[in-house]
Amino acid sequence: MIELIPMNDQQYAEFHRLSTKDYAAEKVAAGEWTEEEAMDRSAESFRKYLPDGRDTAGAFIYSIFETERQQSVGHAWMNITDTPKGKYAFLYDILIYDGYQNQGYGQQTMKALDEAAIQQGAARIGLHVFGHNQRALHVYQKAGYVITDYQMSKTL
Repeated sequence: MIELIPMNDQQYAEFHRLSTKDYAAEKVAAGEWTEEEAMDRSAESFRKYLPDGRDTAGAFIYSIFETERQQSVGHAWMNITDTPKGKYAFLYDILIYDGYQNQGYGQQTMKALDEAAIQQGAARIGLHVFGHNQRALHVYQKAGYVITDYQMSKTL
């Protein structure tokens, strides 16, 4: 069983390091950024969306804690904003660490994030998944997410 536990400063520093690196790699894999620019652009995105780090208003950054093993098996970042249709939760980053994947932690995490969003008054929850990440797409669809739009491109 998992719990979502707000990160401390040390956990946040590790999350920031991993997440910035992973986001840069995903953007390169998607063909949107070059390897040379990826880390700088990723860091810029994090400054934009987490200007005050883990203390950014509306940001909920969690360690995904496995209660039986008594250890972190991943991390998650969710923001909640007010919109004309009510509070909206958006999942910016979910990562189950290597060695813990394919053990049901992804589905448990998705349910826990739904509950956390509801507790914060969110009426809807969304996320973005890169087209090449079929594993994540499967997890999200299994958790009840539906595709709301497509963005497509091709190399010329």
